[in-house]
Amino acid sequence: MDGFFRLGMVNQHKDLLKPGDQCIGGGYYHFDYTSNRIVPDRASYDFGNPKWHLLEVLKVPSVYRGLRLVYKYDDNFHDDFNVNEELKIEYYD
Repeated sequence: MDGFFRLGMVNQHKDLLKPGDQCIGGGYYHFDYTSNRIVPDRASYDFGNPKWHLLEVLKVPSVYRGLRLVYKYDDNFHDDFNVNEELKIEYYD
């Protein structure tokens, strides 16, 4: 399954979906400019944690090219998930 990575200022993650889309999780994010990373974390209220294991390719907007994605679980159980190392990343405009 291919997935599109979308960021936005919305009330609920469903507001980022386009017609026909299915969401496999979400959360919040911040930019770590010192480490050149986007750090998504926590869980979406409406879709839960991202289900990275369902993806083979993550499609990321090209404006984020060069930034690493590292997901931080908020459960003190899982290690950080380095998206760039675990998934194939494709950039789109």
